[in-house]
Amino acid sequence: MATGETLDVTGLYSHHHGWLQQWLHRKLGNGLDAADIAHDTFVRILTHWRTRTLGNEPRALLTHIAKGLVIDHWRRQDVERAYLDAIAHLPGPEAPSPETRLIILEALCRIEAMLRALPRVTQEVFLLAQLDGLTYPVIAQRMGLSLITVKRHMRRAFEACLAIHDEA
Repeated sequence: MATGETLDVTGLYSHHHGWLQQWLHRKLGNGLDAADIAHDTFVRILTHWRTRTLGNEPRALLTHIAKGLVIDHWRRQDVERAYLDAIAHLPGPEAPSPETRLIILEALCRIEAMLRALPRVTQEVFLLAQLDGLTYPVIAQRMGLSLITVKRHMRRAFEACLAIHDEA
């Protein structure tokens, strides 16, 4: 599969795509999602082909990439389910259009990923301020932190928010 440091993506695909898609189908129980994630796995390889070598276990690389994509898929499903539950009670005219739902879902997924990447304390400080509406002094007292530490966590969270805004 690998010639020196060059990755033979065509050979990798022809030798392992069927196996990967079957493995994903067993893991997900859904052939369409398995096909999408298998495709995305090879897109990742193509995107980074110069920096990847197969070594002796090409399936280990494919499995590693695919597992990460499966986890992302499950997280997205959780976010989507929570969002749909939240809007399910809205009357028809107030419900967002399918296009608006997709835009909101994409934003929610980016926010969830941003929060997940933050340290746990930073997440908690940010959510207490943004969702619960607590002031910084109240957060500091509740969490046993200094006010300056709360401000540092909030700055870190806001910087992460700006970073996902710049990506969009």
